[in-house]
Amino acid sequence: MVGSVIPSSRKLIDRMLGPVKWEETRLFVEYGPGVGTFTRIILDRLPADAKLVTIDTNAEFTAFLKESIDDERLVAVTASAADVEKVLEDRGLGKADYVLSGLPFSTLPPGVGDEIGAATARAIRPGGAFLVYQFSPKVRDFIAPVFERIERGFEWINVPPATLFWAWREPAE
Repeated sequence: MVGSVIPSSRKLIDRMLGPVKWEETRLFVEYGPGVGTFTRIILDRLPADAKLVTIDTNAEFTAFLKESIDDERLVAVTASAADVEKVLEDRGLGKADYVLSGLPFSTLPPGVGDEIGAATARAIRPGGAFLVYQFSPKVRDFIAPVFERIERGFEWINVPPATLFWAWREPAE
């Protein structure tokens, strides 16, 4: 149900969210929020006029977030990350500034990782980024074809240690 039995470390969270320009962020999307380890920290940093859309295939996690987090900026949705464009369009939300994912790309059914990578690239505004933390570097195969620039890091202070990716949509010249 979740990618790891131990929640992400604060060190991993801070490092993963480090490049985010919070003052410029109006729409943040999180795939697979689970019980909200990242969700709560994102909401703490998000401007008052911004929105956080969480997308999870597990309706129980979506219900838990809605019940446990009282914040009008949170839009918790039960759906597939591959449907991110429809989720945003149905709510009149436009392009995301950032999308965060801890989804286990290496274990997704064939084709789903490619669908999520492509849909995410289309859902992010130029200058925005797809922030991905994984326990396997395989996710690069799904994001490299659709993002202009990818930075990679590693966080040892997490159980298990995680590979980090920041995949950027470059502004048109």
